[in-house]
Amino acid sequence: MSGSITDGHIVVEADDTSKVQLVFNGLTLTSSDYSALYVKNADKVFVTLAKGTENKIADGSAYKANSEDSNVDSAIFSKSDLTINGSGSLTVEGSMSHAIVSKDDLKIASGTITATSVGSSICGKDSVRIADGTITVTSGGDGIKSNNDEDAEKGYIYIGGGKITVKSDTDGIQAETTFVAENAEISITSGGGSENSSKTHSESFGGWGHWDNSSTASSEDSTSAKGIKASGDIDIKSGSVTIDSADDSVHSNSNITITDGTLSVTSGDDGIHADTSLIINSGKVTITKSYEGLESSAVTINGGEVDVTASDDGINCGGGSDSSAMGGRMGQNTFTANSDVYLKITGGTVRVNSGGDGLDSNNTISIEGGTIYVDGPTDNGNAAVDYEVSATISGGTLIAVGTSGMAEAFSEDSTQASILYAFSSNHSAGEKLTLKSGTGEEILSYTAAKSFNAVNLSSADIKSGETYTLTAGSESVTIEMTSNTYSNVQGGMGMGGGMPGGGMPGGRM
Repeated sequence: MSGSITDGHIVVEADDTSKVQLVFNGLTLTSSDYSALYVKNADKVFVTLAKGTENKIADGSAYKANSEDSNVDSAIFSKSDLTINGSGSLTVEGSMSHAIVSKDDLKIASGTITATSVGSSICGKDSVRIADGTITVTSGGDGIKSNNDEDAEKGYIYIGGGKITVKSDTDGIQAETTFVAENAEISITSGGGSENSSKTHSESFGGWGHWDNSSTASSEDSTSAKGIKASGDIDIKSGSVTIDSADDSVHSNSNITITDGTLSVTSGDDGIHADTSLIINSGKVTITKSYEGLESSAVTINGGEVDVTASDDGINCGGGSDSSAMGGRMGQNTFTANSDVYLKITGGTVRVNSGGDGLDSNNTISIEGGTIYVDGPTDNGNAAVDYEVSATISGGTLIAVGTSGMAEAFSEDSTQASILYAFSSNHSAGEKLTLKSGTGEEILSYTAAKSFNAVNLSSADIKSGETYTLTAGSESVTIEMTSNTYSNVQGGMGMGGGMPGGGMPGGRM
């Protein structure tokens, strides 16, 4: 098919076993009052974009009445499996609602595809599968969506390659079940980006976050503007993903696993949120802006490079589903300690810069390896390390600076030694912190990014029975390790620590 039609449409109506191929060879097709390409019936339909050709499909903003096909609402609309391939280009403009819709499976094998729509742009009810190609989406609704909620084996999105750029008013990519990405370059801007968030961190005691009450986003039912969202598991295996989102950048109602690749997010709410578990095995994860950086009932970091900046908690482990996005914790998201709630770090390099708690678990924290740096809160209502039940360290290196008001030491049953020390004065950002052995050997050193008056340190080189010199700026103190866990913070053993000098103990209000 080639040439130009200014007011017409193509209808495919074959039997249930027919496989139909349409070759677009320089086609411009506009339908003013209906879907421009309508697959009414077939087994499978292939749209092949001929090499070197430019093709354009567009519909009008109002369809003529048709009771038989009243649900047709897309420039390309297929009731059968639809595959787009070839090496040419295709521009699709959806003025009625969507750009490309398949009520079965939608596959994009190759080609250069530009989809623009007033509603969701690229939709495959049973699945969306992208193998390769260059895909650019501008959407007044969700960018790419699969929404079959009747079959647990459908409603998924798989991206196995290509370059995908999405700009959407609501969710960038939304899967009813699972989402998997590998070997692809994905860039998403949703809801106008993180600058459109009304989420803030309060530096009052406890640091509860909130949405501005004047915002229309006041409940879980409000419009979602997440980067990648799935009701089931999210698995990022490799490739690169860049997200700027007004809401959570990556959100799963189940589990998230990051196996490798590069993930860079700027979020108006959580950077990465999973209701059940979040596992980072390798790769590079950078959260440059967020309300809470990593949030899940259980967070496990086994390797890779993780860099988190958050206005509230850097890493937050609690129980139950996410409701921090709308209304904060008070009265909506009461986390209770249980065995499914924990933070576990076994390897990798983790950097956290947080306005609230740096590492926060409503049950346990266990550190078995890795290198961890925390620039924690500057207010006394939060802590660089915060837990409810226990925090043990058996390996790795930890340097966590923050305030002493809610500071907590590691549990006494830790097998690696640690030091929690509250200084007699405040120290400024940029001051160097060092820990030296009794013989003057430097064991740890760090330059703080923010002001601090307390530090939590642990290293395999710190031993019980030894004496150390801790220096921050011009203040230098001697520490005698009489046990594996040293603390000069009154009430600083678990349950939220306490204010030095007899202040209020007890963690959260």
